[in-house]
Amino acid sequence: MPHTGAVDAGQDRRPAGGDGGLRSAVVVNPSKVDDLDELRRTVDDALTAAGWPAPQWHETTVDDPGRGQTEQAVKDGVDLVFACGGDGTVMSCVSGLVGTDVALAVLPQGTGNLLAANLGLSTDLAAGLQVAVERGRRLLDVGAVEDKYFTVMAGMGFDAQMLAATNETTKARIGWPAYVVGAARHLRDRPMRVQIRIDDRPPVRRRARSVLIANVGRLQGGVTLLTEAEPDDGWLDVAVLTPRSLRHWLALGWAVIRRSGQVPRLEVFRGRRVVVTSNRAQPRELDGDLIAPGRQLRAEVRPRALWLCVPQPEEAPDLAVDAEGAGERGEQLIEEARRE
Repeated sequence: MPHTGAVDAGQDRRPAGGDGGLRSAVVVNPSKVDDLDELRRTVDDALTAAGWPAPQWHETTVDDPGRGQTEQAVKDGVDLVFACGGDGTVMSCVSGLVGTDVALAVLPQGTGNLLAANLGLSTDLAAGLQVAVERGRRLLDVGAVEDKYFTVMAGMGFDAQMLAATNETTKARIGWPAYVVGAARHLRDRPMRVQIRIDDRPPVRRRARSVLIANVGRLQGGVTLLTEAEPDDGWLDVAVLTPRSLRHWLALGWAVIRRSGQVPRLEVFRGRRVVVTSNRAQPRELDGDLIAPGRQLRAEVRPRALWLCVPQPEEAPDLAVDAEGAGERGEQLIEEARRE
C-alpha cells in the first residue's frame, strides 16, 4: 500500500548552550530499575561524552506515573524527554508531550515495552541513548482515548486479558514469553459481541475475541500483526480477531509468524475515528498498559502529534531500521564515557 501521509523526518540540529547538545530530562520509574544510581551515572556520563548538558531527573510516583513530570520538563525548556520504564511510563510521557516540539526518546526498563519493541530497542539502554544522541526524528501520529494517548495500539478483549493474567515475577524472569503463559489461560474464553463504528460508516457487528486499534503493527516479541500499519499516515488500523477454538488460534498465530498474506480469523479496517462497543464490560489496554475495564473503547487519531527519536528517520513503516547498528554505536559511546 502506498504511503498516504506526509512524513517529517531528519536530524534535529537545534543548538542548546555553547556545547551544541540538547537539553534533556529523564523521567524514570524507580520500581523498574535495579540500580538507579548506576543508571544515572551511565546516562549522565554518556550524554556528557556526546557533548550534551547533564539531564534533569524526575522520578515517577504511584499518583503520577510520568505525565506531570514530563509536563514540568517541557515547562523548564528541555528539547527531549527520555522515558525510562515500562509501558505505563512511556504512555504517561507521551501524554505530556503530544502537541509540543519536545521529542521523546525511549530507555526501556520494563519487560514488555511495546514502543521499544517497535523501535527494535528491546531493553537495550545503549541503543536508546545512541538513538537520541544521533538525533534521528519521526513526527508520528498518536491515538487519543479519553484523556490518554497511545503510540502503538489500544485493545479490548483478549489482549488485555492476557496482560492482566501475566505474572509480574514471571515477566521479570523470562521477559516477553511470559505473555504466552498469560494468553494460554484465556484461549477458550467466550467471545464478546461487539459493534464497531468507523468514521461515519455503518457499524460492523462481530463475535470477536479481541479488537485492536493500531498506529503501528508490531506486537510483543517482534511479531508483526498489521503489515500495512504506518505510524504517520493519518489513519488507525483496526484488527478484529474472531477465533472460536484452539485450532483457530493456532492457524491465526502460525499465519502471523509466517507473515502470510492471508491471516485466518483476522479482519482489518482503517479509519480516523473508531468506537468499539461490547455487550458487556471488557478489560482494556493502551500500549500494553491496562486501563479501567469498560463496555466501550473510543479512539481518534491525532495526526503528526509526537516527535519520536528513531534509529533512522526514513520513510518506512518499520521504525526499527538500524536499531542493531545504533546499539553497537551506543556501546562504544558508553565505553568511551567510562574511560574518561
